[in-house]
Amino acid sequence: MFRILFVLILLVLPFGAFAQLSVGIRGGYATSSYSYQATASTRSASVDGIGAPTFAFVVEYFNSKNAGIELNVQQLTLGFRQFSIEEELNHTELTYLKFPLLASFFAGKSGRFQIKVGPHLGYLLKAEDITRDYSGATPPELPTFGGASDNTNKFMYGITAGAGISKLFGKSTISGEVRFAYDFTNPESQDRIYDMNSTNLEFTLAYLFRIKERKE
Repeated sequence: MFRILFVLILLVLPFGAFAQLSVGIRGGYATSSYSYQATASTRSASVDGIGAPTFAFVVEYFNSKNAGIELNVQQLTLGFRQFSIEEELNHTELTYLKFPLLASFFAGKSGRFQIKVGPHLGYLLKAEDITRDYSGATPPELPTFGGASDNTNKFMYGITAGAGISKLFGKSTISGEVRFAYDFTNPESQDRIYDMNSTNLEFTLAYLFRIKERKE
């Protein structure tokens, strides 16, 4: 995972000599939802998601007047809450270190509207089964992921997109943003269920400080 981070940073740094470069932090709240297909012959079903704080270290640069790229190093917690017919609860949380690398486009000067889109990679830091009240449902419920024998898939990958507004104050930028991400990764690696995917929605604020001016 650190090799992946190193490669992403190498992709960003060469442009820093020619671009406006800013660094900062981003934080807020993220909600997630999961859907899964228990077997190949059953329909996909959705389960309740969770909400959790999220925060990230941000590197942003622009090598043109209205386009650039942004790298985030983000901690993000996803998870699900699944109820049985008898209202018993299974609750699992998956905490990732996530690396969105986003193309960024904006309109405006001191106040601007911005949209972003790009791929993300991630690595599982912790899987925890908060509550496990039932098992043996038909069709099968989502399995456990926090046990030593669960062998949870540690890598994630998907697509992230966002939109927001920002305001410049000298060398500082404050922005508010909404992001949506679709993740293609199935955390299950033992074929206990057929397929699984997740989405998450983030509401965040960011503070960036410009450390290098763009050359005209």
